[in-house]
Amino acid sequence: MPAPSHIRNFSIIAHIDHGKSTLADQFLLQTNTITKRDYRAQLLDGMDLERERGITIQMHPVTIYHTKDGEKYELNLIDTPGHVDFGYEVSRSLAACEGAILLVDAFQGVQAQTVANAYLAIENDLTIVPVLNKIDMPTARPEAVTAEMETAVGVNAEDVLRASAKSGVGVLEILDAIIDRVPCPPGDPKAPLKALIYNSHFDTFKGVVIYIRVMEGSVKIGQKIKLMRGNTDHVVMEIGQFRPTMVPCQELTTGQVGFLTAQVKNIQDVHIGDTVTDAVNPTETALPGYKVPQAMVYSGLYPVDNEEFEDLREALTKLRLNDSSFSFVPEVSDGLGFGFRCGFLGMLHREIIGQRLERDCELDLVHTAPNVTFQILTRSGETIMVHSPQDVVDGGQIEEFREPIVRINFLLPSKNIGDIMSMAAERRGEYIKTEYLSPERAIITYELPLAEVIYDLYDKLKSVTHGYGTMEYELKEYRPADLVRLDVLVHQKRVDALSVIVHRSTAERRGRKLIQKLRKEIDRHLFDIALQAAIGSRIIARETITGMKKDVTAKCYGGDITRKRKLWAKQAEGKKRMKQVGQVEISQEAFMSVLESDD
Repeated sequence: MPAPSHIRNFSIIAHIDHGKSTLADQFLLQTNTITKRDYRAQLLDGMDLERERGITIQMHPVTIYHTKDGEKYELNLIDTPGHVDFGYEVSRSLAACEGAILLVDAFQGVQAQTVANAYLAIENDLTIVPVLNKIDMPTARPEAVTAEMETAVGVNAEDVLRASAKSGVGVLEILDAIIDRVPCPPGDPKAPLKALIYNSHFDTFKGVVIYIRVMEGSVKIGQKIKLMRGNTDHVVMEIGQFRPTMVPCQELTTGQVGFLTAQVKNIQDVHIGDTVTDAVNPTETALPGYKVPQAMVYSGLYPVDNEEFEDLREALTKLRLNDSSFSFVPEVSDGLGFGFRCGFLGMLHREIIGQRLERDCELDLVHTAPNVTFQILTRSGETIMVHSPQDVVDGGQIEEFREPIVRINFLLPSKNIGDIMSMAAERRGEYIKTEYLSPERAIITYELPLAEVIYDLYDKLKSVTHGYGTMEYELKEYRPADLVRLDVLVHQKRVDALSVIVHRSTAERRGRKLIQKLRKEIDRHLFDIALQAAIGSRIIARETITGMKKDVTAKCYGGDITRKRKLWAKQAEGKKRMKQVGQVEISQEAFMSVLESDD
């Protein structure tokens, strides 16, 4: 077993597409952890979705060995995602490390998420090793980008290493710098076992596979352990490390990172951030664990076939094992049946979860319109959290309707400042400040309603800045706003799955758009169907689907007009009665098309 002085734990943090996964692949190749035959791009990105999109969604741990000055060191790398929606994954991996490689693209320079992740590492007291990647590109600007790193993150220019992850240039120098600069893990190997659970996944044969970082003591096969949060005891069946596949070993000691299985069949027993200790000689205090992530976007998930409800519950429970940043609670909808209201960190997170459920679990799902969490202060002084439009109380009880406000940093070319300012103004943004990283690049800070951010702001930003703009945001507070619940009525009946919470100024436009889409999807009936958008009892938009007509006088050839009038009156009476008792059928496909197009 290596001594703690010969162990280094580090992660790679960077903005999306700055070369994290490529650098991790080179570490594996140049330390002979894998052979050239096994080498392939994005080796640590095991999910099909990660490989298709070219992004990292989940953290991936791997143990490599590197020799420096004749001494062999164990380096534990935890690759992290770069997208703003997966910031929680980054924070989890940083808690298991003592150092971080801050990777910056030598052409694109410092981006919004680079700054956010760097400050996250500083808050965790991590040693930062700054690296400039892609220096072999013809468009590289190493001097200018190094100056940006000094301005934005406060690193010393002499400490910045230069490398090319694609060609392998400078990779061994980075590994040497990790050994020299990153401190060895603290902790007493002889103390009672204290290990942090930083991730987990479910294996059909082994039960829950728990990813741990040993803070103190050691863990062996056959040892009886306790999971402190649930106070449950288990016997360790298997221990191992990721190299990069799961390789068994006999023991994990202080500072090491690996996995264990203990025949944990109940998924609810394992909590991310929990402490593993010895059941016979337990540690006195548990580790602080993780701050519970706050869901930013809520959306309903319903199985197309209601018989798959329990399958969906099981799939969500297993998925939450290695992604504790999303939550779910059962709910019932008149139009869609039984399903779950789920909380996500952002729109990409919502999309990824949906695709993982549909692919891995082979479920057909309906996603309801996404919305953020609002607050209502009632006249009685009670504060209610509103996760879905159905939670909104009667208008007479509302003293104050509040919406979440985020502080958002746009990092963009200086020439696009005017475009971003007008875009933020349209979305009720409040300007805070502008900082210039260089004459060509600036950071603009705004405060914006979260509801205006989550839908398409990221896409619009990329469009306006031709791909060079980036953003990152954090929740600041809830503020009063003129918000209303917009309801859709079909044949005088409210369709709860189509209700949304909007600002009063945009309610009429959103309502008209919704019912126009719905009109195309609902089949004609034998009677007229009124489609209405309403705020409370006030109708703000209306469309009518005219009923099918039958020519009841087709068999009357000439003759007295009174006979025709009798038939028309009888038909009108029948249609009136049908309109009163008739039910409008809204197909599942209609719901899906309206909700998807509303995204």
